[in-house]
Amino acid sequence: MPELGKGGNTTMGAGPVTVELTAEGDAVDLSALLVTADGKVRSDDDLVFYNQPSAESGAVRHLAADAGGPERIEVDPAALPADVDRVVLVASCDPDDATRTFRQVRNVRVSATQAGGEAVLFRPPPLTDGERAVLLTELYRRGPAWKLRAIGQGYADGLAGLATDFGIDVAEEEPAEPRRETPAPQPETPAPRPETSAPTPETPAPHPATPAAPPAPTRPNLVEPPLGRISLDKGSQVSLSLDKADRELVVTVALEWDGGSERRRRQGADLDLYALFVPAAKALRGPKEPGTVVKSGHVPQGEPLRPGGATAASATPATGKKSKKADVVYYQSLGSLTGRPYIRLDGDSRVPGREAVQIVRPDEQGYVLLCAYSAVSNGFGSFRSFGAKVVVDDGRGSTVTVPLYENTKTRYWVAIALVDFTSADGAAIHHVEAYSARMTERRPVLHPDGTIEMNAGPVEFKRR
Repeated sequence: MPELGKGGNTTMGAGPVTVELTAEGDAVDLSALLVTADGKVRSDDDLVFYNQPSAESGAVRHLAADAGGPERIEVDPAALPADVDRVVLVASCDPDDATRTFRQVRNVRVSATQAGGEAVLFRPPPLTDGERAVLLTELYRRGPAWKLRAIGQGYADGLAGLATDFGIDVAEEEPAEPRRETPAPQPETPAPRPETSAPTPETPAPHPATPAAPPAPTRPNLVEPPLGRISLDKGSQVSLSLDKADRELVVTVALEWDGGSERRRRQGADLDLYALFVPAAKALRGPKEPGTVVKSGHVPQGEPLRPGGATAASATPATGKKSKKADVVYYQSLGSLTGRPYIRLDGDSRVPGREAVQIVRPDEQGYVLLCAYSAVSNGFGSFRSFGAKVVVDDGRGSTVTVPLYENTKTRYWVAIALVDFTSADGAAIHHVEAYSARMTERRPVLHPDGTIEMNAGPVEFKRR
């Protein structure tokens, strides 16, 4: 059974998806939210749970635990209208008992299954800080296809607070008429579960003309909650949710290295960060997964990311004949944040430490490939022996570490990570870890379709 880590995603096949929730300890409920591209529901009808078990004529259905299995949500993506961008799956504790949190819940597991396919499993991390609800996974559109993403983000204020964040109007019940002259004082309780049953005479429903109270402040322009701190497995990827229109957004990508052992540091530890980039105006969406390493002679394929942008016929890869400073930010070409490429390097560190690029204007970015170069004076140790890794920080609570796993020696170049900005709702970070051939000084090449060709760029040579 394939298993996703927090922030991981996978492509789903065609057909309905069944999402099942299992847990031990206190009971938890499974719900679903139908969310538009702006991160909000269209109306309160877009919350599917035990008391409102269906939306969009059964395209999303809640099924209680029974002989057929545990509590589950069934989603038919093909039956959803075009304005539903994603279906978010939520687990929550009893909203009528504020003492119930996920501290009393163990072994939470959520699985997604399609007919004839293998279940995809996600285990959220332990929730020990008083969380009363958790975003489990989401089914989201990616072009004509649908993908599944693991989230694992907790909420301390339960389903009511989470629903309010997504635009659901969860109003407090009006109190019933007192049955005695001096009613006992009542403790505060959290917002109740949204009800769809007809109101009783003792609990009149709010008049339709009465304007709802303004919702609680929400995270501005945030389609999805932050990922927290995660580390990528070899060959894996993760998606960051970004507001492409946010002019204050800064994504920082750093090459960090500690030099490894004392002996390695004495021998030399001068690494350099290179950010190869394809701007959005030149980017292609091709048939190969971005970050794929291709052979020599690769011809970029695909449709332009922007209408009127570069086409496959006009795409020209950065070969050895191209200027060393074209479409790359590094110690001899620091870039700019106020003009193109909207990428800038903070400087050249010749000792163990950190070099970082800042990336702004995500709407102007297509692909950014993060590479490390090892100066000849370092000797022939592997990049891993220097403790090298790439760390991506969106400044909004998501920090993704891309480590190295191979002890490959006598190599001057490694392509570590690709950041793919071509999706409308964020950026995907791919673990690449591709090495140059032995003893070659040729830089990697980032093609307009997001593929990578090693040993094909300009020759780079640096001494202390």
